[in-house]
Amino acid sequence: MQAPFSENAILACMDKYFATAHPSLLLARGDDCAVLRPSGPLCLSTDLFLEDVHFRRAYFTPQEIGHKALAVNVSDLAACGAKPLAFTLGLGLPPDVDLSMLEGVFAGMSALAERLRMGLAGGDLSRSDKFCFSITVWGEGDARSGAGCHWLSRSGAQPGDVLFLIGSAGLARIGLELLESEGRKIMQKWPAACAAHLMPQPQVDAGQILSRLGQTEHPPVLMDVSDGLASDLPRLLGMPRSGLGAELLIPEALLHRELTQYARAHGKDPVREAYLGGEDYALLGACSPRLLSALHTALPGLWEIGVVTDSDGIRLNGARVREDLGFDHFHETAEIK
Repeated sequence: MQAPFSENAILACMDKYFATAHPSLLLARGDDCAVLRPSGPLCLSTDLFLEDVHFRRAYFTPQEIGHKALAVNVSDLAACGAKPLAFTLGLGLPPDVDLSMLEGVFAGMSALAERLRMGLAGGDLSRSDKFCFSITVWGEGDARSGAGCHWLSRSGAQPGDVLFLIGSAGLARIGLELLESEGRKIMQKWPAACAAHLMPQPQVDAGQILSRLGQTEHPPVLMDVSDGLASDLPRLLGMPRSGLGAELLIPEALLHRELTQYARAHGKDPVREAYLGGEDYALLGACSPRLLSALHTALPGLWEIGVVTDSDGIRLNGARVREDLGFDHFHETAEIK
C-alpha cells in the first residue's frame, strides 16, 4: 500500500462518505458489534464481488465498482419486497489501490446507499491480491398492512400462474461482451447496454409494490435475475422436483433496441440472447391471473413473458429449450460475470 495508506486512513476515508449513526442501528460501527433495531423479521442477504470474476478495473470506474458492489446485494432485498435498511462491508484491497481510487469506490457506494437510506453498520479490512468485496445487506418486510411484516419468496408458483418480468433481459449480457472486447470507448455507441452491466439499478420500489399488492391467499413468487432467465427461471419453478414447467412468449419487439441491433449485427438470435442474459438484476415473478390488472396499473413497466405449466420443461416461443444453458460460476467455460 502506498504511504500514508493505513487502516486508520481507510477508516477516515470511509467516514467521509458514510454517517456513523443510522435509525436502523442502536449501536453503529466503531464498536466490536453493531446492534440492530429490528421492528420485525429481517430479510438478509450476502454476496461476494470479486475483481476479474465480477468486474475489471480496465473498464469499470471506481464509482461504478462501488455502486455495483452494493447494488447486486440490494437486488436480493428487492426480490423479497423488502425495504433496505443497512449493510456491512468486508473489503480486501490490493497493493496498487490508493486513497484516490478508494474515495471513488466509497463515493459510488454511498450515493446508492443514501438514495436508499441505508446505513453502513461495520465490516472488516484486509490486504488482498485483488479487489474483494463481501457485503451483507438487510431490510424489513412491508408492515403497512397492519398484519405484521410481509415479504415475498421464490417458492409457491402454481400451474396457470402468469410469468412476468420487471426490467430488461439480456442487455447487460451484450454490455459485458462489448466492454470485454472494446473497452470503455464503446460506451458512446452502446450506452444502454454498457450502463446495464456497469451500473445496474435494483428494482427496490417495484419489489415493495409487489409485496403490498400480493398480500393475498396466493401471493406472487419473486426472485431477481442475476444469472439470466435460462438459469433463474428453473430455480423459480423449483425444477425438476416440482414437476412444473413454463411456456414462454418473448416477442422480439419487446426487447431493447440495442440488444436486437447487436444480436443481428453478430448473427445471433435476439430472443435467445435475452433468455440467456446474465446480471440483468430484473425481477422475475409469477402470479395469479387475478392479480394482473392491479400489477399492471401499479407497475407500468411489468411485461408478461409466459405461463407456468404442469409439464416439466420450458418452451420458448414454441420451441423446447435446454435447461443447462445458464451461467454457472463453476462451469469450465465460465468467464467474468
